[in-house]
Amino acid sequence: MSRQLRISVQSPASEAAIAAVDEGLSEYNVAVGPLSDVRPLHVIAADESGNVGGGAIGRTWGLCCELQQLWVADVQRGKGLGTELMRSFEAEAKRRGCQLVYLDTFTFQAPALYGALGYTEVLRTEGFANGVAKHTMQKKLDASPR
Repeated sequence: MSRQLRISVQSPASEAAIAAVDEGLSEYNVAVGPLSDVRPLHVIAADESGNVGGGAIGRTWGLCCELQQLWVADVQRGKGLGTELMRSFEAEAKRRGCQLVYLDTFTFQAPALYGALGYTEVLRTEGFANGVAKHTMQKKLDASPR
């Protein structure tokens, strides 16, 4: 016997409702996909005291690597740290056997940096406030060692 469900817009939804959706999706994904093969990839730039000045956060799965976050502290910007973080991130992805890195970035973030590093835009989603677009970009990693 199925229960009758009522659909409602909730803004914000309860933490219990959000947790139920997250847990349900996670259970489904684990049952269907080999998510146990997903590995975190973290590249962090810190000084000798452990103060973090930037980092590249993502994950690898099979032949693909996803960059989820790239951040460089204000005082470090424009000095090449973002490029160094990305090169280290890509090198580790390649070491793990990845052939493709992909990411999302907004217009006000770093699409120019990624373009200079060889990423190509494969999707642009427009319609955000103030003319902002979301750029989905990817880069094929070559087979030769760097």
